[in-house]
Amino acid sequence: MLAESREWFFWGRRWATPPTTPRPTKLITVLRALLAIAVLITLTACSAGSTAYSSPSAATITIGFSAEPANLDFTSTDGAAIPQALLYNVYQGLVRLDAQGKVVPLLAKSWTLSEDRRTYDFQLRDDATFTNGAHFTAEDVKFSINRVKTAWTVSTKASMDVVDHVDAVAPDHARVVLSKPSNNWLFAMAGRVGAMFTPTGTADLRTTPIGTGPYQLDRFNRGDSLVLKANPRYWGPKPTFGTVVLKYFADPTALNNALLSNGIDVISSVQTPDSLSRFETDDRFTVVQGTTTGEVVLSFNNARAPLSDKRVRQALTYAIDRRALLATAWAGKGLLIGSMVPPSDPWYEDLSNRYPYDPDRARELLAQAGQPHPVLRLRVPNLPYAVDSAQVIRSDLAKVGVTANIEELDFPAVWLKEVFAGHDYDMSIVAHVEPHDLATFGNPNYYWGYRNPRVGALLAQADAGTPEQQVSGLRQVASTISEDAAADWLFLLPNLVVAKAGITGLARDQVSDSFDLSNLGRAS
Repeated sequence: MLAESREWFFWGRRWATPPTTPRPTKLITVLRALLAIAVLITLTACSAGSTAYSSPSAATITIGFSAEPANLDFTSTDGAAIPQALLYNVYQGLVRLDAQGKVVPLLAKSWTLSEDRRTYDFQLRDDATFTNGAHFTAEDVKFSINRVKTAWTVSTKASMDVVDHVDAVAPDHARVVLSKPSNNWLFAMAGRVGAMFTPTGTADLRTTPIGTGPYQLDRFNRGDSLVLKANPRYWGPKPTFGTVVLKYFADPTALNNALLSNGIDVISSVQTPDSLSRFETDDRFTVVQGTTTGEVVLSFNNARAPLSDKRVRQALTYAIDRRALLATAWAGKGLLIGSMVPPSDPWYEDLSNRYPYDPDRARELLAQAGQPHPVLRLRVPNLPYAVDSAQVIRSDLAKVGVTANIEELDFPAVWLKEVFAGHDYDMSIVAHVEPHDLATFGNPNYYWGYRNPRVGALLAQADAGTPEQQVSGLRQVASTISEDAAADWLFLLPNLVVAKAGITGLARDQVSDSFDLSNLGRAS
């Protein structure tokens, strides 16, 4: 909701210039009393409610987001909005990703890996406590990892398939034994799948998250905001802000206006990049520009005709002018990549020219496939980058005889249910922000329905091999899916953050699932 401009008029202002007729002293005393009461009522109204558009206090920070969580349970609900709010802030794992994307200790003080690369021994913190009062121990590690395998229902649970068993050796010593060596497992543990739970804190994860992080849930105002407050039991440094309000905006213009009108302190991700100049030229604000792991993907339903035909997918990829799309839909901010690998990954290669813009070649391939004029459903989430990109894509495809009917779906609930889970689409557009998500193309049950046994074999070899073999193997995977036109990678999202001047601790690059609140501060 766009913040309204409000002025408060006090009754006492009517008496700023005394009338010429003298008033009895008793009446003046009464009026002064009424003035005091009015001021008190007005000030109370101004400060009531943590989600009101008033200037936050030094102990409160309000951050604007564009995508609201459907609920608070990332063990049963896919999508990035839940871990964005809760991972590292409420939930913590044994390890985490630092600002450079490196795995570093969190609830584990340290760990060792056996020579056969199958056994991890974690030495745990002995001072961490869950927000319900339960003490964190190795039994919680065992419970949490086993629960991924038995109770989680989201796609990320596959990361735990490689675990053979977990032993609680001592309260501060957990041992995880893998069925085979895995380069991916420890990295995955730095994401949502590695979150630690207590057996006494999983009764209602959709509304009541229980973690060991610096914050705990205060309240979730559906359709408006998520409010976190500092965890008094937190084992680490006390966060600067005692209250954090995550405010959700469906309208990107309203998101910008909320910062301009002092309604919020930070825009977590600017959804109208062409508006950056208005902040860059205003010394009230600081603009942070970096990169992310968010590949904006035009996904093809490889399991459904006509997109099951490689020639059709290739034709669509040739038909789209991605450089012009980036300039039109995202003000030229971002990077053309050509596959499911951002430059922050060691196996990155620039594949953006694999399918240059070539409408004539697109028409030839469509004719060869016997599909000169296909009609396709382009079902996209109602997010700015997706809607704006869809308009450009529809226009480009029309030039080669393809009709793309755009359907906007509420995100996350409807899009996740019908497209991601139900596979009811021909094409879609969404940013895949999870790090190291190339492996999704090895899962034929994933929503793009891509099946290539060679890719699956390469992924397995890369996971079990040496670091050098991992890099080589994953480069082959990226090249193969690009050649197959398994999807069309439109561009890599930039990290565009705007904050009030003096807000510190904002990450330049977004390399994990989390919008980490623990480092935020305010310059004195």
